[in-house]
Parts: sequence; structure tokens; C-alpha cells
Amino acid sequence: MSIFKQRLQKLETNFESLITKPNQKVSLGNGIYDRYENAILTAQHIPLAWRYDLNPETNPYLMERFGINAAFNAGAIKWNGKYILAVRVEGLDRKSFFAIAESNNGIDNFRFWKYPIRMPETENPDGNIYDMRLVAHEDGWIYGLFCTERKDPNAKIGDESSAIAQAGMARTKDLINWERLPDLKTPSPQQRNVVLHPEFVNGKYAFYTRPQDGFIEAGTGGGIGFGFADSMENAIVEKEFIVDEKHYHTVYEVKNGQGPAPIKTTYGWLHLAHGVRNTAAGLRYVLYMFMTDLTELTKVIYKPAGYFIAPEGIERVGDVSNVTFANGWILDDDGKVFIYYASSDTRMHVATSTIDQLIDYVMNTSPDGLRSATSVETIYDIIDNNESFTESKYMLEDILVSENGVTVS
Repeated sequence: MSIFKQRLQKLETNFESLITKPNQKVSLGNGIYDRYENAILTAQHIPLAWRYDLNPETNPYLMERFGINAAFNAGAIKWNGKYILAVRVEGLDRKSFFAIAESNNGIDNFRFWKYPIRMPETENPDGNIYDMRLVAHEDGWIYGLFCTERKDPNAKIGDESSAIAQAGMARTKDLINWERLPDLKTPSPQQRNVVLHPEFVNGKYAFYTRPQDGFIEAGTGGGIGFGFADSMENAIVEKEFIVDEKHYHTVYEVKNGQGPAPIKTTYGWLHLAHGVRNTAAGLRYVLYMFMTDLTELTKVIYKPAGYFIAPEGIERVGDVSNVTFANGWILDDDGKVFIYYASSDTRMHVATSTIDQLIDYVMNTSPDGLRSATSVETIYDIIDNNESFTESKYMLEDILVSENGVTVS
């Protein structure tokens, strides 16, 4: 058997084994959500036909012709009964593009569609595009908002890193054919992590923004902003209102940004966001949650202290280590929530919960008191409440035993 056929058989066998591997819940957990044992998407999940020239005449050694570095930071939507992810796929050339992967159950057996998304460009071509949020808006379109990155024209000679990030926008009816819209215009010099609110607000389109002075540093900007535009065809946000600001010595002290579009509940809008803090080992990205008022969308009404999800185990290792990032989640009709998050700019994971659990977590977990002393007081309150509950329970049992005439030795 030729080298080509031997390699092809092994590649196909390994690929199918990976794609069809069942994903099991990690035992116990924290009661808020369930993690799963396996990543749901990696570079190895990319179809062989994308990576290899499968013609033995032009590729007799079956070499990889287009290498893939990572699959991560996916937008998500439930569409035609399938769990759909718009995945950021990054090649060995460091260029990212979008590709659709689907699953029947949302936790394993994700398969990519035949082709990646052929995203139209604007008159100012994108150097790189990434981190798409998918939103089914009430106007009938599915919108994809993503970061478009272009080289800074004012960069000094020899500086090949400085870039300008803006919010790219496109819309579709089938997730295959996309209409590119002009980039969102805002007062901020740079924009990343822009998310479209799923409903009209007083007849206008509403956006969650992330004002930022520079490509990496938030500078005088920062925080999750909110603004309005009259249309999507020429979307201009004149003013950004800060919904959730960065704060000293928190998990969002350096910068923070909206994850996916918020979920509407009877109590308020449920938000998933990422927060960044600086450490001796570099920036650490985690996820946190909060809730805003149903009608006053810039008013935060509940916000638990600390992070919701942080990298664990192998999740901490990757191209950019110590990172969790989410820009997609799905609420099912039965109340189950699929939270799609990436680890260390390398791979995709899923965590599952329910809308009731997430509401309970957000509304009944203590907020950040912003001082060590208040953290200790929170623990004291929990301990004291536990003791009061235990004492009340024993008293109730004694009463029931007495009423039933049962003697307990």
C-alpha cells in the first residue's frame, strides 16, 4: 500500500473517531452549571478536505497544505433544530475566518459545513476578522457582528503590530450567503466585542459596545457601553452610555466586554461578559454575569461577585494561556442553556445549565463589596444562616416527633 493510502486511512479513521466521541459531564460540579470532559471543537475537527490536497498525483506524501492552528471564540444560535456555531478558525498563517459547525445535541458530534463562510469585504479590506456574535433580530435578519482588524496607517516605520479594530457587520437569512454592511461608527477610537441587542428599543437598533483608546489597552475607555443607531445600513452610534464599568481589584479591572447578546427573562436581561485583570503571568480572562432592568437597559440590578467561569486544567494552556472567552450561548425552549466558551485562544468547550439556575445564581449570589473585609462578612453571613437553618430544622423535627408520640433515643 502506498504512503498516500496508508496516511489517508489513518487520517480518516482518527478524524471520525474524534468527531463521534461522546462528551460526558464532569461529575458533581458547582451546582450552577455542568462542565464536560472534552473540548467540542479543536483544530483537529477541521475537515480533512480543507487541510489536505487529497489528490495522490499532486500530493503523493499527503502533506498538510493548509494548516489550522485553532478553532475558538464561536457565536451560537439554534437554527432549524440544530445547534449552530459560527467558529473563529485560525490558520497557521495567523489569519482568522468564520466557519459554521452544527450538532444535533449541542454537546458533541459537531461537524463543519462543506465550506467556510465567504465574508464580503468593504472598500477598506479586512486584515483579519474574528469573534462573531450571532443575533436573530426581531427585524427578521440574522446579524453577525465581529471584529475587523486593519493595520494602523499611522504606525511608525518598522511597527508591524499596531492595528485599528472596529465592529464589522453582516447579515444573512441562511448562514451561507452574507450581505456585508458598513462598519459600525462610534465616538471611540477603537471597538471590539460589539453586540447587537435582539430587540428594537424605541424603534432603534441598540448596541453593546466596548469603548477603547488603543488596540490592546482600554485607556480612558473601557467598560461595557450601550448606544443606539437608526439603521443597520449606515449604523452610527452618537453616544455611548456605560452599563458596566471596570473597577479596581476585580476580575474586570483592566477591561471588560459583552459576551453574547443578553437573554430576556421575567426578572431582567441576563448578561454574560468577560473580564480581564493583570497578573505577574500576564492578562487573565474570565467570564462573569450580571442582570439589567427589563426596560432601563443601562441599569444593572444584580451582579454576583467574582467570576462565573475561569479556565481549569488543560483549559489554561494554549496560544494565549489563562483565558476563557464566550461570545455565544443558546437558550432552549425547555429552559436549558448551552454556554459556549473558548479556552486560551485554542479550543471550544460547552457548559450547560438552566435559565432558572442562572437566574438564581445572579439574583442570590452576593455582590462584590470591593474590600477584603466585606468578603469575610459575606462568609460570616452564610455560616450564621446555615446555623440558624440547622437549629430551626432540629426544632421542627422535635415538634413533629412530639406530636406523633415517637420517642427518639
